[in-house]
Amino acid sequence: MTVVRSTLPDEARRVSCEALQDTLVDLLGLSLIGKQAHWNVVGPRFRSVHLQLDEVVSAARTHADTVAERAATLGVPPDGRPETIAKVFSLPAPKEGWLRDSEAIEVMTEALGSAVLRLRERIDTTEKADPVTQDLLISVTADLEKQRWMFEAENSPGGS
Repeated sequence: MTVVRSTLPDEARRVSCEALQDTLVDLLGLSLIGKQAHWNVVGPRFRSVHLQLDEVVSAARTHADTVAERAATLGVPPDGRPETIAKVFSLPAPKEGWLRDSEAIEVMTEALGSAVLRLRERIDTTEKADPVTQDLLISVTADLEKQRWMFEAENSPGGS
C-alpha cells in the first residue's frame, strides 16, 4: 500500500491533522443538523428557512470535502464514517420532531456559533504547525460566521 508522505515535521502534521479531523466531524455533523432541521421546519417562514438550511448543508459538505482532502494531502486518512461522527460529535442539535421556524433558526445559530468557537481554537493551534491548514480553517470560519449571522438576523427583534 502506498502511503502519502507529508513535507511537514511529524509533530506539525499531528497538530494539523487533529485540527482537520475535528473540523471534519463538526462539518459533517453540521450538515446533518441542517438536514434534520430542513426536513422538519414548520411555520410562517418555512420557505425561506428551508432554503437557508440547504445553503448551510451545501457549504458544510463542500468545506468537509476540502478539509478531508487537506488531511489526505498531509498523509493522514480522514475519518468521516457514521460511527466516528456519532461517537465524537458534540454540537447543539435539534430536538426530535417538527421544529418551529424560530426554533430551527435558534438551533442553527447555536450550532454554527459553537463550530466557529472551536474553529477559532484550531486556528490558534495550527498557526505555527501549518499556516496552510490554518488558512483553510480561517476560510471555513469566515463562511460559517456569515451563515450564523444570517440565521441570527432571522430571529432579530424589530427595529429599535
